[in-house]
Amino acid sequence: MHFESRSHYSSNLGREMEFNVYGHGGKIFLVFPSSGGSPNEYADFGMVSACQTFIDQGLVTFYTPNSFDNESWLAKDKSPHEMAAAHDAYDRYIVEELVPLIKYERNYYGALGVTGCSMGAFHAVNFALRHPDVFDTVIAQSGVYDARFFTGDYYGDELVYHNSPVDYLWNLDDTWFLDQYRQNDYIICIGQGAWEEVADTRKLEEAFNAKQIPAWFDYWGFDVDHDWPWWRKQMPYFLTELRAAGKL
Repeated sequence: MHFESRSHYSSNLGREMEFNVYGHGGKIFLVFPSSGGSPNEYADFGMVSACQTFIDQGLVTFYTPNSFDNESWLAKDKSPHEMAAAHDAYDRYIVEELVPLIKYERNYYGALGVTGCSMGAFHAVNFALRHPDVFDTVIAQSGVYDARFFTGDYYGDELVYHNSPVDYLWNLDDTWFLDQYRQNDYIICIGQGAWEEVADTRKLEEAFNAKQIPAWFDYWGFDVDHDWPWWRKQMPYFLTELRAAGKL
C-alpha cells in the first residue's frame, strides 16, 4: 500500500498541519478523526486495514488530516462564538489549502468523498453540506449533528448556527445548495446500542426528508455500539455498496 506521512504550513491556522495518505488511486476520501484525533487514528484503530482491499485495487485513497477540535468545539474555556470561529478557520484550511494541495498533487479534478466516525461524522456531514461542490460523497458513522452537543445553548449565534446541520438545513432554501445536495451521495449510519446518539441522526433525517434530499439513513441493531469494531464492519460494507452502484 502506498503510504505517506506529511505536513504543510497552514496560513489560516498559523501552524504546521499533519496528514497521512493511504492509497494510490480511485476516489479520494478525506477522513476526519474522532474527537481530537490524530492523522494516525484511522490506521491505529484498524480502519485502513478493514478497507485495504479497496485501497489495493486502486478504488479509494484516504487522506487523514489532523483535527483542530481541541482549539474549537472541545475548547471548553471558549464561548460558543469563539469555538465556531476557530472551526471556521479549520474549514478554510481544509477547503482553501488541503483540498487544492491534494488535487494539484494527484492531478485530480473531481469532487472528493468525506467520511469519519463519531465527531468525524459530524465534520463529514457539516463540511459536505457547507461545500457540496467540493465533497460529493459522505459516509458518516455514529455522528452528532447538533452543535449544542458541544456548545450548549448558543443563543442564536450566527457562526454556531451555520455549523449546526440540524438547524441550518431546515431553513436553507438556496436552490444552488439544494440542487447540489440532490445530486450527491449521503450515507448516514448509526447503531442503536451503547453510547449512540440516535435522536440526532433522526433529526437530521427529518431535515433531509423535508428538503427532499435523497440519502441513505441506515440504523443498525440494538447490539451495535458506538465503537471501532462496528465501524470497521460498516465502512467496507458501504464501500462495497458504492462500488456496486458504480460510484467508485
